[in-house]
Amino acid sequence: MTTPASIDALQQALAAEGYVADRDLSTALFLSLALGRPLLLEGEAGVGKTEVARTLARTLGSELIRLQCYEGIDVNTAVYEWDYPRQMLEIRLLEARGEAREAGMRDIFSEEFLIRRPLLRALEDRGTEPPVLLIDEVDRADEEFEAFLLEILSDFAVTVPEIGTIRATRPPRVLLTSNRTREVHDALKRRCLYHWIDYPTAQRELAILEARLPGLPAALAAEIVDFVQRLRTADLTKVPGIAETLDWAAALTALGADHLDPVQVEGTLGVLLKYQEDVAVMRNGGARNVLLEAEAARG
Repeated sequence: MTTPASIDALQQALAAEGYVADRDLSTALFLSLALGRPLLLEGEAGVGKTEVARTLARTLGSELIRLQCYEGIDVNTAVYEWDYPRQMLEIRLLEARGEAREAGMRDIFSEEFLIRRPLLRALEDRGTEPPVLLIDEVDRADEEFEAFLLEILSDFAVTVPEIGTIRATRPPRVLLTSNRTREVHDALKRRCLYHWIDYPTAQRELAILEARLPGLPAALAAEIVDFVQRLRTADLTKVPGIAETLDWAAALTALGADHLDPVQVEGTLGVLLKYQEDVAVMRNGGARNVLLEAEAARG
C-alpha cells in the first residue's frame, strides 16, 4: 500500500484497522512518514504507544520489526551476533577435509554465519514496503546503547568489522516509545519528531471501545468509560490506561455483564488495577463511591 496522501487519509486508514487516533497523533505520524524522520512517542504505560506501530504496519502493508529495550541490552541482542556453534562446526569440517590451513577468516566470518537481530533486519529488509521498526521502551535501555542507537538512526547503517558497512537501501519507518521512566537524551530527541500520547478523552475512549469490541453493549460501554474516567482522577499508584479499559470491558463481557454492578466491579479490579494498594483502596469502598459519582453525573 502507498503512504496515505494526507493526514485525513492516514487517520481514516488507522481507524479502518481499529486504531482511533486523534488529529495531533495522525499529524505526527504523517509528518514522520513524509519527512522520513523517526517518531518518538512518549506517554504513560497502557495509552496505546506500541499499538500505534502495530496498526501503522498493517495500514501500510509493511512488516513490523520490534526491538524490545531493557537494561543491559547490547549490540549482540539488538543488531547482530555470530553463530559460534555453526562456526565451530565449520572449522571442524574444514579440519576433517584437511583445508583448515588454507581457510581464511572469510570462510567462517561470512554472512552465512551472521545472525541478524532486529536493527540489522530492518536495515536489510527487501520487502515491497519498507518495514516499520518499533524500538519499544527506549527509556529502559542504558545511555550507552542510546548513543549507539543515535548513530544507527543518523545514517541507517551499521558496520560489521569482518564484513564491512551494511546500509539500508530504503530506511525503515521508525517509531520509538518511552514510558518516561528516565529522560531520553536530548541528542536522540533532536533526531526524532516527538508526540506525547495522553489518556484519551471520554469521547475517544468510547470510540476505541466501539472499534475494538464491536459486540460490547452501548450502555455498558458508556458506564465503563464513565467509571474509568473518574478512576483516573483518584489518588492511585497507577491509574488504568486504555489497554486496561479494553481488558476490563472484555472481562465484563465474558462474565455476561450488561451493566456495572458493585460486586462484579470489585471482583474484577485486578484486571483494571495492577497494584495491590490500589486494589485495596477500591475494595474498601472506593469503587462503590466512584460508581455512585458516575451514576450521579449521568443523571
